[in-house]
Amino acid sequence: MKRILLAAACLSFAINGFGQAFDVKPPYAGKANYGALRFKPGTTYHDYLMRYVYQFNEQRQQQLATAVRKKTSMMAYARDARERLKNIAGPMPERTPLHAKVTGTVSGEGFRVEKVIFQSAPGRYVTAHLYLPEKISKPVPACVEMCGHGLSGKGNGSMLAVRMALQGMAVIVVDPIAQGERLQLIDHEGHALTRGVTTEHTLLNPAFELLGSSLAAQEYFDNSRAIDYLQTRQEIDPDRIGAYGFSGGGTQAAYLIGMDERVAAGCVGLFFSNRARTLETQGPSDGCQQISDEGCEQLELADFAIMNMPKPFLVLDGLYDFVDHWGALKAFEEVKKCYEVMGCADRVEQYYAEDGHATPEDVQQKTILFFQKWLLGKTDPLKPYQRGFWQGKEMLCTEKGQVNLEFADAQNTMQIAAALMDSRKADREAFLKGGREQIQKKLMDLLGLKGFNDEVTPVATGYSKGRGFEEYRFQLNCQGQMPVACVAMVPEVMTDDTPVEIHLSQRGKAWYLNDLTQRDYTNGGTILLAADFRGFGELEDPSLYNLDKYWNWDYRNAATSMHIGWPLIGQRVADMHTLLNFCAQDRLLKGRPIKVVADGAYAPVVIHSAILDDRISAAQLSHCVKSWRDYIEHPMQRDMLGNIVPKALNFYDLTDLVRLSKGKVSFAD
Repeated sequence: MKRILLAAACLSFAINGFGQAFDVKPPYAGKANYGALRFKPGTTYHDYLMRYVYQFNEQRQQQLATAVRKKTSMMAYARDARERLKNIAGPMPERTPLHAKVTGTVSGEGFRVEKVIFQSAPGRYVTAHLYLPEKISKPVPACVEMCGHGLSGKGNGSMLAVRMALQGMAVIVVDPIAQGERLQLIDHEGHALTRGVTTEHTLLNPAFELLGSSLAAQEYFDNSRAIDYLQTRQEIDPDRIGAYGFSGGGTQAAYLIGMDERVAAGCVGLFFSNRARTLETQGPSDGCQQISDEGCEQLELADFAIMNMPKPFLVLDGLYDFVDHWGALKAFEEVKKCYEVMGCADRVEQYYAEDGHATPEDVQQKTILFFQKWLLGKTDPLKPYQRGFWQGKEMLCTEKGQVNLEFADAQNTMQIAAALMDSRKADREAFLKGGREQIQKKLMDLLGLKGFNDEVTPVATGYSKGRGFEEYRFQLNCQGQMPVACVAMVPEVMTDDTPVEIHLSQRGKAWYLNDLTQRDYTNGGTILLAADFRGFGELEDPSLYNLDKYWNWDYRNAATSMHIGWPLIGQRVADMHTLLNFCAQDRLLKGRPIKVVADGAYAPVVIHSAILDDRISAAQLSHCVKSWRDYIEHPMQRDMLGNIVPKALNFYDLTDLVRLSKGKVSFAD
């Protein structure tokens, strides 16, 4: 075999073949920590994602500007927005009999509270408190109150619900999934296994995302079924049902108002703002507060109110809330303008409290007076009360304090998701029997990839010489994509069949290359490429933007990516394509067998790439998720959101792709 000497000269010629001189200037030489990028990354990756958020937002604003020109187009906009929201929320469970029962009653002065349990779906038990006025001579209006984030959920009583009942309105306060008596991640005594509800929500959401749903959609379904329950009660007027919530309850209220046409009046508190503004200023919230594809479907929180026009709508904000007030003001401007077009501007209102993320007295009064006006048709003064004069006792709906311990047939969230996955087994089998092109096309669609750009421009950013090898650093540019940071270690002596080995470590290429034993690969006659794809190594998002409570080191970018309909795995598959194109176009590297060694969050990327690209001859993976089914059954795992592809389990699991690779993909552990 012909020996190739002076690899540096060969690589220089290869890059010259691309039309760019290989000229490593001294300032780049010896760059610390194996840096290969020409710029300081900082938050550049998240800024890159925000371009898409802004682009979709601008397109939406243009559509809205056209819609507000006349009433008919405004109505069409609202109908279309609702359909788009329902579409991304995904299919809902069947509305089976509720099998509701009242497990007890607690009396107060001028009202009573019934402890209610119903099944939103078979085995899916929902606990709630129903507040009723003391004396009911004819059907009264009612509201669904949705709880803010807190493990206690509906807790020991809602003072706002008490005050609503004293004014003559019923209120049902529902325990959301993972709150109150509906905790999902618990020990055998019912104690929570996580630090709080925002963590539990974030851990449970990826399972539903994989199946084409979300935790937000599941909460919506339970709240919608609470309306079903209210409409079975003879004390309740079925045509006068409102909805309200604050903070995490405000999220639930927004979805219920947007998707359930039975809501006659709605109030969103301490949540209503602008998604783009929120992602820009504080990043995404927990796993129950967004649905994937909202951005690319050009849906904003203002649209949730617009969908329910001309029904009355109230926004309650704190001037000093962490929920962005400027975003709330701008979003409300849009809602107000739409209501004006419909000729009902008097039905929409925004109120600001001199407070933060809280519901002080003036906010509570505003809420009660709003529903009293629009559901009762009255403007009576509020009845006097003494804060804390009533504290519910023995307010649990169950004896054991948790539905998943109380009922033998109870289905926890993990079981529900697993059963949903099982129900789609036939669909997956049918898909996997399809032709290669059909499978690849679906993968591209699910990954959010419309195609690949094969033009790669490598920019030399560093050079050094080691013992028996030479090291080159590149920034691989591909128009429309984030750059790939790459370090190449080339042995001084090679043969025609010297292989290329690509190493991708979740801890970054610097961590991998700083282990000097890795250089044995090069000294043994292997061309070594170590790279950082977007979100890893040089392009990792600063930790201060990724709260520990979310159990995701790249949560901000993962959730923002879901918002724009381009999951992280899909973006990183594009990066792999860029790296493989570099290998294919470079005169030194092209034609050589390519093995990929990857770990952690890189593994699902490589699995998908191995099916989409024949240039990968072998892949060895370690310390990674091997099956998404494992996420469904064991959600207490870190970094899940960046490791999933929404809707994928309707078509395949990772194990299916490994099998389709026909031995190309293997695991080292």
